[in-house]
Amino acid sequence: MAEAEVKKGAPTAPTRFGLPQATALILGSIIGVGIFNLPYSLASFGPISIVAMAVTTVGAVALALMFAGLSRRLPAEGGPYAYARAAFGNRVGFANAWSYWITAWAGNAAIVTGWVYYVENFVNQDAVPGWSILIALVGLWIPAFVNLSGVKNIGAVQLWTTIIKFVPLAIMSTVGLLLIDPANFQPWNVSGQSDLRAIAGAMAICLFSYLGVETAAVAAAKVRDPERNVPRATVLGTLVSAVVYLLSLLAVFGTVPSAILGEEANKASYSVAATTMAGGATWVGDLVALAVIVSGFGALNGWTMICAEMPLAAARDGLFPPSFGKISKAGVPAVGIIASTSLSSLAMAVSFLGASGATVFNTLILMTGITAAIPYGFSALAQLKWRWRDHRTLHTPRFVRDSVVAVVALIFSVLFIWYSRNTGETDWFLVWGPFLMAAGAFLVGIPVYLRMRDRMSPPQQVPPYH
Repeated sequence: MAEAEVKKGAPTAPTRFGLPQATALILGSIIGVGIFNLPYSLASFGPISIVAMAVTTVGAVALALMFAGLSRRLPAEGGPYAYARAAFGNRVGFANAWSYWITAWAGNAAIVTGWVYYVENFVNQDAVPGWSILIALVGLWIPAFVNLSGVKNIGAVQLWTTIIKFVPLAIMSTVGLLLIDPANFQPWNVSGQSDLRAIAGAMAICLFSYLGVETAAVAAAKVRDPERNVPRATVLGTLVSAVVYLLSLLAVFGTVPSAILGEEANKASYSVAATTMAGGATWVGDLVALAVIVSGFGALNGWTMICAEMPLAAARDGLFPPSFGKISKAGVPAVGIIASTSLSSLAMAVSFLGASGATVFNTLILMTGITAAIPYGFSALAQLKWRWRDHRTLHTPRFVRDSVVAVVALIFSVLFIWYSRNTGETDWFLVWGPFLMAAGAFLVGIPVYLRMRDRMSPPQQVPPYH
């Protein structure tokens, strides 16, 4: 949108993100803690997880290209929510806003759970649950206070933490490749399932590492020249993340056997790999752990902002309670930040008290995969609807490319939902735990919808293709 068209209460141009900050938001949101805990979570599948990551990357790039196209056409705050609402109306718009909000605050709970693994490389090494919860609360609320202080501080933290987090990934993606032992890739599949089912199960976990491809679109109101900078940041951030993900995951599985990666004591997978590469020098692993702690802080900072941006956009359209649309003196939606961080804290505490190990992390990330894939899928349907309408009324360029990308994104969204089960568990309530948690969170949204449905403003008109 043009600078003159900024909604009342939105931050002024000097406090907005440029291309570097918008790209850092994408990188910082995608590369949080998920990738650093991924080998531990994927150890039950084995090195075949590398194939799963490669296939997931195809879906992530398709999503990035799709969101780039959608944000160029409709650079509205709220991203996936705004697309679903404009294409299918307020009812679908509310469902997508609620679903994405669950993704954001539950995702923060998952991020901080993985972040604690690396903090406990230095303190609470016995992983006493009470202390783990306290550490996680610090990890959630410091970024919340940074967000409450204003957009300028959010952008500065995001940029510098993104730079620091590339250190361990750069080491793994370069030096680590030189130290690979091919013997560590055997056995290739340790899950006891067929290769196809193992890849599908691992993909659902890998998806969490790519959540964030849409964050620049969600925060479009905080980006300067969003029609230009949001698409560029989306594609650039996703491609850079994809390269370091694939190379570093290959290095970790190639230097540490799956059986060791899956041990409870080795939850900080990248630190374990770095120590192994350094011939047992634990100080190297400690340095990697410090970098990951900074990385996680940056991801929590970025996602805390996103947690509030979706309710802010929905509140301005009359879909969420008005309090979520109020802007503080610092220019931020304080109610959304506090409410989302409180929900993240609750989800994290319940998870730590109810289970341990990979079950905690996997259940949370699979739940967020479900709730993220819903707005991803509806965004793909919106793109297909609009591009088909464009194509019928007049000849438009890139119709086939945009349609193919949207179809691929839609297929991946459906597959991610279908395979978001805890396949490594035997008890049915743990296997279907992610779906049960997602369903419970959706049920809470029903009374909110019933209360707000008569106050919703009409969806905005969709601009013509250009």
